[in-house]
Amino acid sequence: MSPDVDALIARLADAERRLAEHAAKPPPPGLTAPDPGGGEQWEAGQVWAHLAEFPAYWLGQAQRVIALPTYEPVPFGRVKTDAGRIEAIERDRHTDPAALLERVRSSLAEVTDAVRSLPPEAWTRRGAHPTRGDMTVQRIIEKFIVEHLEEHADQLDSIRTDDGRPSG
Repeated sequence: MSPDVDALIARLADAERRLAEHAAKPPPPGLTAPDPGGGEQWEAGQVWAHLAEFPAYWLGQAQRVIALPTYEPVPFGRVKTDAGRIEAIERDRHTDPAALLERVRSSLAEVTDAVRSLPPEAWTRRGAHPTRGDMTVQRIIEKFIVEHLEEHADQLDSIRTDDGRPSG
């Protein structure tokens, strides 16, 4: 079964729009709410640094699952303690959000092109994540790209008040 590709693309576009609104304003001070199950809290710069690196990473992982010729779940992914993830967040946490938004936009264009071109059978290929277990490509894209973008847009929303000023 193929996902509703148009709905996925619409959600990506909405997340991009929300992020653009945030990038147009100064980063708010303060920290995000603790991460469920981990307690990790970030400042806005860390959120932006992560946003700039993860869509391309997870798209590459989904493409890897599709490309490997096996009927067994393909190992994929990383966990929060992954050195590359941590290094990217630390490296870019002080980069201008507008510059990071351009990276996000570039990645989202690649994701959009990729999901439009996936044949129906690709969506059902399975990967094995180290902590989340077996997942279809459809779920990988929904969870690790679309929902992940929405969650981080929500984080930025949470540290800014309704009138656009920083919370706190």
